[in-house]
Amino acid sequence: MPPTQPNPGQYALTNGDPLNGHCYLSGYISLLLRAEPYPTSRYGSQCMQPNNIMGIENICELAARLLFSAVEWARNIPFFPDLQITDQVSLLRLTWSELFVLNAAQCSMPLHVAPLLAAAGLHASPMSADRVVAFMDHIRIFQEQVEKLKALHVDSAEYSCLKAIVLFTSDACGLSDAAHIESLQEKSQCALEEYVRSQYPNQPSRFGKLLLRLPSLRTVSSSVIEQLFFVRLALLITPTVAELPPVSSAIPQNKSPECLCK
Repeated sequence: MPPTQPNPGQYALTNGDPLNGHCYLSGYISLLLRAEPYPTSRYGSQCMQPNNIMGIENICELAARLLFSAVEWARNIPFFPDLQITDQVSLLRLTWSELFVLNAAQCSMPLHVAPLLAAAGLHASPMSADRVVAFMDHIRIFQEQVEKLKALHVDSAEYSCLKAIVLFTSDACGLSDAAHIESLQEKSQCALEEYVRSQYPNQPSRFGKLLLRLPSLRTVSSSVIEQLFFVRLALLITPTVAELPPVSSAIPQNKSPECLCK
């Protein structure tokens, strides 16, 4: 009998062991997986109510866990703390919302509650009709990005590589060693390519499809993510050694490098 090819997504985090079930991993990907602070795939079930319905408070708790998880994951990567502290903060400030979207897709965040969150937020902070329309359109974009990632059945090793590619971007302004950070991004991309070629030999276009999902992550408005999930929380990001201000004041609403430099 010919050997069975691994199914997409079969390498989900299990029992807190991110390496469980992986028959092939480069040393680099192993470091990325071991940096995961929690079994992300179990977040959703932990926040479910007894009737298996996730309410507004539960989804906000889940969102907080996903955001903290992204920051802790970065801190746990052996080579991230070696960067200058200012570089660490710059990278997280630029990419936190993209990392959040990837984590939301990985844990299969229930998206049906997004309109409820929006309604609650709009009730607390009324907007003009035009702003409401724009706000709801941004929510739709967020939902679409999560669903497109889920449709690819990305496994945990692939998610870790994608997050590393997003995190190590030389687009952040004021980096003290942009060349080194770019080399880490290239290493992450090469590791993903090698992994996909080994684990999914019958899907020659898979690597390209995964990479093509990344640019569109920046279409998700970070300010909308804040308004949707974190407006009710006194949430602090602690990416390196000291505390940053709350998310709403620490993360610029416009994530473009030009605006970050101002």
